[in-house]
Amino acid sequence: MDMHTVVVGTSGTTAEDVVAVARHGARVELSAAAVEALAAARLVVDALAAKPEPVYGVSTGFGALASRHISPELRAQLQRNIVRSHAAGMGPRVEREVVRALMFLRLKTLASGHTGVRPGVARTMADVLNAGITPVVHEYGSLGCSGDLAPLSHCALTLMGEGEAEGPDGTVRPAGELLAAHGIAPVELREKEGLALLNGTDGMLGMLVMALADLKNLYTSADITAALSLEALLGTEKVLAPELHAIRPHPGQGASADNMLRVLAGSGLTGHHQDDAPRVQDAYSVRCAPQVNGAGRDTLDYAAVVAGRELASSVDNPVVLSDGRVESNGNFHGAPVAYALDFLAIVAADLGSICERRTDRLLDKNRSHGLPPFLADDAGVDSGLMIAQYTQAALVSEMKRLAVPASADSIPSSAMQEDHVSMGWSAARKLRTAVDNLARIVAVELYAATRAVEIRAAQGLTPAPASQAAVDALRAAGAEGPGPDRFLAPDLAAADAFVREGRLVAAVEPVTGPLA
Repeated sequence: MDMHTVVVGTSGTTAEDVVAVARHGARVELSAAAVEALAAARLVVDALAAKPEPVYGVSTGFGALASRHISPELRAQLQRNIVRSHAAGMGPRVEREVVRALMFLRLKTLASGHTGVRPGVARTMADVLNAGITPVVHEYGSLGCSGDLAPLSHCALTLMGEGEAEGPDGTVRPAGELLAAHGIAPVELREKEGLALLNGTDGMLGMLVMALADLKNLYTSADITAALSLEALLGTEKVLAPELHAIRPHPGQGASADNMLRVLAGSGLTGHHQDDAPRVQDAYSVRCAPQVNGAGRDTLDYAAVVAGRELASSVDNPVVLSDGRVESNGNFHGAPVAYALDFLAIVAADLGSICERRTDRLLDKNRSHGLPPFLADDAGVDSGLMIAQYTQAALVSEMKRLAVPASADSIPSSAMQEDHVSMGWSAARKLRTAVDNLARIVAVELYAATRAVEIRAAQGLTPAPASQAAVDALRAAGAEGPGPDRFLAPDLAAADAFVREGRLVAAVEPVTGPLA
């Protein structure tokens, strides 16, 4: 098996596999054990379907309509109907990577053997992923309870050859045409199968996994930019000493302090507190960077634990248990994932806030300890980075609004049968915006800090080797250094891409060694 194929077994999947399939187009295959588990669970469902007693999801309606017993001749229609009626999303399309994660994670649960679908249904889902066919899924339609219902329904509709999907060439076409073009036969749903395709936390989980991957890079990047800002402000690295962080042993705090200390090794800019403008201590945004960044890191670790548990879960209702029982349950409720998503939006907002405070300090001649106003070439004639900080401040303000938890809300649905919901999909959607904004905020601090470090170098102070590596790599990426005012948006866009793509971390690690 080559490295570009992900094998889905019966015991869940990994965050790395989710990212590989969602973002990098890895192929998907079902393991032999998964096919066997699917077939065994299907035998249980078929046996229950043949009995006269009603079984939820097999021979009854759904939700508030679960009291109706459905006769055998109407059950296939019931399964088709639940998909069609639940594919009721509205608003703009969500991103391709989100839909691929959604489908892959639903396939993960099908492969567990706890849902009762036939192996052919799971194989068709894998075939659709491997063909690069992406169902059209809309922004609105999930309350994060009974699963991400509308998003998953739009995916199930594609498996049936109905609705619209995007082909590998990026063109949206009728799903039936795309399936036919790739030799994929539409599925004919049987008992339990429509319900099993819809009843999971897969959308919110996929977005959590991808946010964690992005935030890991951004937190390391923010440690680097904090170190650059400390250096440019002639701050002291003594506050980063390991023995200081050992007496408050939060793991993330120690990791961030160590990252900053590695970046600052060999700097000629630090330790000037008693020079021309004596200081006893640096400002909080500089001195407390490890505490703030580290608390966020610890929150990421908690969210990763939640994601890991969910990746090992089989979420459906009802479920086929290993002893042959089919039982209703509430495992589709998204609360665990929703809380983690909201926690991440909070720490991302706070990280963005402290980054912006350091940027503002770099630009203020009264607090920058000898740097020119707004890091301008000829202040008054030039405005320097004044409005770059405005942009950063606008992003930070939006981050604070996005930090309001979605999971603290609930709105009842399904005639009060589903009377408490998680809003996890909404938490995930706003977190994606927050992560995008955080990359931009870190990029603005990086752009300001590297300019300030270069100005210090012109004043005769030598930056740390790692800092110089960051400066050189950023300049090579198209973000220019100090000089007269110019069209600034392209420089900021280049810095954004440099941070977002992990190139800042890659630039300094050859000097510092691997950073946390």
